[in-house]
Amino acid sequence: MLFDFKRKKDVIDLIGILILLIIPAILSYNSKTELQAIRESGSLKLVTRNTPSTYFLEKGEPAGFEYELAKAFAEHIGVKLEVTVAPSFSDLFTLIKNRDADIAAANLTITPQRQENFAFSPPYLHTSSALIYRIKQGNPAPKKLESVFGRTIVVPANSSHIEVLKKLKADNPELTWQESDEPAIDLLEQVHERKVDFTVMDEVTYNSHSSYFPGVNKSMLLNEPQPLAWMYSPHPDNSLKLALERFFAKESTQALIKQLKIKYFQRENRLNFFDTITFRNQMESRFPKLEAYFHDAEAETGINWQLLAAIAYQESHWNRKAVSPTGVRGIMMLTRATAKEMGIKNRTDAEQSIRGGARYLKKVIAKIPERIQGEDRIWFGLASYNVGYGHLEDARILTQRAGKNPDKWKDVREFLPLLTKPRYYKTVKRGYARGYEPVIYVKNIQRYLDLIRWEFQLRQMREASKQDSLPDSSQSASSLKEAPLTL
Repeated sequence: MLFDFKRKKDVIDLIGILILLIIPAILSYNSKTELQAIRESGSLKLVTRNTPSTYFLEKGEPAGFEYELAKAFAEHIGVKLEVTVAPSFSDLFTLIKNRDADIAAANLTITPQRQENFAFSPPYLHTSSALIYRIKQGNPAPKKLESVFGRTIVVPANSSHIEVLKKLKADNPELTWQESDEPAIDLLEQVHERKVDFTVMDEVTYNSHSSYFPGVNKSMLLNEPQPLAWMYSPHPDNSLKLALERFFAKESTQALIKQLKIKYFQRENRLNFFDTITFRNQMESRFPKLEAYFHDAEAETGINWQLLAAIAYQESHWNRKAVSPTGVRGIMMLTRATAKEMGIKNRTDAEQSIRGGARYLKKVIAKIPERIQGEDRIWFGLASYNVGYGHLEDARILTQRAGKNPDKWKDVREFLPLLTKPRYYKTVKRGYARGYEPVIYVKNIQRYLDLIRWEFQLRQMREASKQDSLPDSSQSASSLKEAPLTL
């Protein structure tokens, strides 16, 4: 089209054409919201920490309160979840500030100082800063702030607890503390070992760790409950803000939060439970109905039937209807995926559960290097059954680095708990693991195995007594229980 710009009408027509072409493009560009940009990218970028209450690998699969909740939000907006693990706590803020991540989810407290630079989702939990101490006979729990003056308090650096302590110090100038770059679980262990007098920790984190440190307790709450929420950079269009509000307002989200609280923060360490009286009662009431299934499982897999019985008691106390908050169920407490893999149609059927659990354990043990034999092979297999083979291998690497024997359970069990500590788990492939659990798990199974052997030794002695042919007194119960296990 040719225009004579001397003609006023042609100029007007040209301007009209330009408006029709340019304005829609401008409007289209400006109409792309932050939420649309996330959807077009195909992923929600989450930054978090590698901790037991946020994100970690469990038997090779991602887990953690923040991970599962963020995954549900990603599904809610129709994208995949992309996880970045921040090397340090302060890196969370840097990555969000630079918009290298969409949300930060790491049990973050909403504080006035943080609100100056960041926006927050609706809160999903509330927690208080608690003073943590080691119980000691003749040393009552501190109930007043004055009782900690002059004593060693170590607090995680860059944490919201620092703000809490600064407010308290305004009215209590004698209050002092030290800041540490070590994570909360390290400080909890230091209190347990009486290396420091106190630490300050939020109740959520304390509840997820405390069962592994018997004797450690919380005393005073140092502030009113504070909200925990996801953090993100403010954006003028508020589209992400509105999407988060809609997500947290859903009944299904609130139900999920309740489930995750039980799963990750209200976990009682049933692995630490050991009650001889209860065991003996259930040996009489529950075990006789199951004994034949353990013998059948041994015939099928070659795994000692008494060992299988001890594992089953550890898992469910021989309760065929047992269900955990995580969804595992039955005598051997199998996941749905494991049951499917082992061809089990009904996890609450005792025979199917025992035989399927034995087949799965055999598969797990088969991964252990052939050079590891005898009872070490069994204990390694049980640890792998509990925490996952990959994390077991990481612990064996740490054992070898320390100059100890990675093929001996007595050495490796010293290093599994180190997988809870960043300075160790950051140096191995699979990262954080609940390293205390497999150690306690194996220890309890060993104890239950001893009890089962003892009960059967007593049974043999009673039967022999009835026949007036007592066994040789040199064959004591202790000698029987120490007989080596074989596969």
